[in-house]
Amino acid sequence: MQKLAMLGQFIKFLAARKKFWLIPIIIVFFLVGILLVTTHGSVVAPFIYTLF
Repeated sequence: MQKLAMLGQFIKFLAARKKFWLIPIIIVFFLVGILLVTTHGSVVAPFIYTLF
């Protein structure tokens, strides 16, 4: 529950400071993190790591 409250505060911060340009950057970081975590032990991992 506390993590959702922190996320809500962060969204309110972005809205109050008009920092909407940060949202796509955060989404990309989140998606890359999920990609790296899910492919950590798979056969696809060496091909994903060559992209970065």
